[in-house]
Amino acid sequence: MSCRMGQCGRGLAVASLSLAALVGSAKPSPGAPRPARAAERFSVAEKTIPELQEAMRAGRVTSRELVALYLERIALFEDRLHAALAVNPKALDEAEARDRERAAGHLRGPLHGIPIALKDNIQTFGMPTTAGALAFDGFVAPYEATLVENLRAAGAIILAKTTMTELANWIASGMPTNYNAISGHGFNPYDPRRDPREATGDGRPALATGGSSSGIGTAASFWAANVGTETSGSILSPANQTMLAAIKPTVGRISRHGIVPITADQDTAGPLARTVRDAAILLGALESPTPDPADPASTRCPPAPDRDYTRFLDRDALRGARLGIPRAFYYDALTPPGAKEPRGGLNPEQANVMAEAIAALRAAGAVIVDPVDIPSVVAKEAGENLLLWNVCGGLDNAKGKDADCSTVFKFGMKRDFNAWLASLGPSAPVHSLRELRLWNVAHQKMGALKYGQAQLDISDEIDVAADAARYRADREKDLRLAGAQGIDAALAAGRLDALVFPGSSGAAIAAKPGYPTAIVPFGLVPNAPTPAFPDGFEARPAPFGVSFTGTACSEPRLIALAYAFEQATKRRVPPAATP
Repeated sequence: MSCRMGQCGRGLAVASLSLAALVGSAKPSPGAPRPARAAERFSVAEKTIPELQEAMRAGRVTSRELVALYLERIALFEDRLHAALAVNPKALDEAEARDRERAAGHLRGPLHGIPIALKDNIQTFGMPTTAGALAFDGFVAPYEATLVENLRAAGAIILAKTTMTELANWIASGMPTNYNAISGHGFNPYDPRRDPREATGDGRPALATGGSSSGIGTAASFWAANVGTETSGSILSPANQTMLAAIKPTVGRISRHGIVPITADQDTAGPLARTVRDAAILLGALESPTPDPADPASTRCPPAPDRDYTRFLDRDALRGARLGIPRAFYYDALTPPGAKEPRGGLNPEQANVMAEAIAALRAAGAVIVDPVDIPSVVAKEAGENLLLWNVCGGLDNAKGKDADCSTVFKFGMKRDFNAWLASLGPSAPVHSLRELRLWNVAHQKMGALKYGQAQLDISDEIDVAADAARYRADREKDLRLAGAQGIDAALAAGRLDALVFPGSSGAAIAAKPGYPTAIVPFGLVPNAPTPAFPDGFEARPAPFGVSFTGTACSEPRLIALAYAFEQATKRRVPPAATP
């Protein structure tokens, strides 16, 4: 892969660090446990968390050797994919410590010795936390995120920080997913080539990765699973695009303390994995046993017993389950009141995939209620129609031009980002959103503003005190249209267990009230953008999943449904580019 603007350098650096760690891994420290058989016979590609645990339990491999094997894959493929922003230089040492604990009969939890990666907006000791922003390049936070403490308590090895869309995609309008100023573009392992079209020939991938979280490394088996964050679609979108299972939790189920924010109204962390079981294991490890005093929202949902979500995995969960198909907009195009053109809907190939998915659900015993349209989506009154109530974004929605959109994101960014910066104390590279904007302008030649910073500009013009009443009104409307007159109304009308959405298309409506969704890999559809790829460029197909969405705190039921669907279909295929 050719390098542009020096942005392959980070991929080479990460790969080189992985290779250096491999060289240093050749000789375990004295007294370290050794496997009964050579680790070379063990492959980490596509291995699930239970399979890795069984291999360690049986003595076929150690945690240290697992780390070395994953580092080898990073060294082989990272420069092609740009999946990691940093690799933990102490990962081998930490794995060796977990091996000693295992040898002594002490297992911390379900992730003991398992390598996991974190989105780079999650604060971690001993590694930079940059959120992909050049101003934060190399910054090591003075405290660790609560969820990272939970992962360590469960025995996880923090192997790497994943790439991400810069500042979780709240910096510029039109920024490609998984682009950031530090490492450039991320590439989808299902087609890791650059976009050849002249109009979009800026180095972006031919097959979008989804964002702002990244599923690249998990899909390519760089680690066992990873933790993403979502404000509106940023867990579900990359899971859909990289053929992963994922759980976007109810907002508050996982503490957000120590995560670079957009808005506390919608921000959450959640797991991305290759199987629903792995995602369920990781969800339990992320959750705190009791509410986190640093995050008031963490009182919203009680944890599962023993924080064990695998107890809800039920192959027969679809039998008798009532599942709703929200046809209007999500499956079939719809023209909202006052609009001239229809919106939404699936193309024929996507529609065929979803017809096949619905048939599989019905064959597994589900009661399909079709259609169950969402009241706010089909509302005849413009002021009560969700499709006409968008997030204020870009300079077209600057102050004075934002009467017909929700200010929740830009208000939240000003309120919560500045509060997060203050929590960092004197070590923060900048101390306000305004300082960050000025720093970016001063460092444009270094690549800080390839796509501008319109989202930061419209956020910084917010006056948190003077604009509070407008924000509260907009937040109430978000909750009403997406929650009470949205998902909740549809669930009640059909007496449903869940709504079934194509791909990640239901992410935005569920994000506003903070409702959970589980997504399962299922199909492949043509990657046929407009304008089309040039003649001779044979685009590889794009993954396309199936999502199950419920009301607040319904993760146990959604996990059961998602697992039953996964087991009935088993449609995930690994990427050919990273064997």
